[in-house]
Amino acid sequence: MAHYFSERPGVASRPGAVDLVLPDLHLRLETDSGVFSPERVDVGTRVLLESVPPPPQEGDLLDLGCGYGPIALTMASRAPRATVWAIDVNRRSVELTARNAQAARLDKVRSVHVDEVPDDVRFRAIWSNPAIRIGKQALHDMLTRWLNRLTPDGVAYLVVQKHLGSDSLQRWLGEQGWHASREASRAAYRILKVTR
Repeated sequence: MAHYFSERPGVASRPGAVDLVLPDLHLRLETDSGVFSPERVDVGTRVLLESVPPPPQEGDLLDLGCGYGPIALTMASRAPRATVWAIDVNRRSVELTARNAQAARLDKVRSVHVDEVPDDVRFRAIWSNPAIRIGKQALHDMLTRWLNRLTPDGVAYLVVQKHLGSDSLQRWLGEQGWHASREASRAAYRILKVTR
């Protein structure tokens, strides 16, 4: 089975759709095989979206590992004046997020491959359900790359399943000089808040 963190999934396209239903938002999202959680909005993403405070209303925001876009589109809906960068290594995911943003008329979503974000862009917020299964070193490299692009007052919220190493990730972030605190905990998921 092709991993959802492959650049070009090897599985045949099997289009589908899911509903993202939150207290403040209802979106129908196009999905496909070869992307993260194509059958339903996964529990971790839902816990994140129901737990974090509203994003900054202006500036650049980041959805790291966008999949088909539930996090990016929620950020864009809650902060319509901000620019939301939806990035993923998976090009099928990037295309789905772009189509879903267009269908929702969220024209300030920039859905691009991870290597296509201009170097000078800095983020006031990062929301992510990071791809824990890529392996510890790859995860650490990815988080270092993008957390270093937070603005001085920027904040990241990461949702990580307890059984997939949320506590050890929180410790590692602290060892790297970040302030990492547990913001919420529900259904075996932790929301980590990360600041400088």
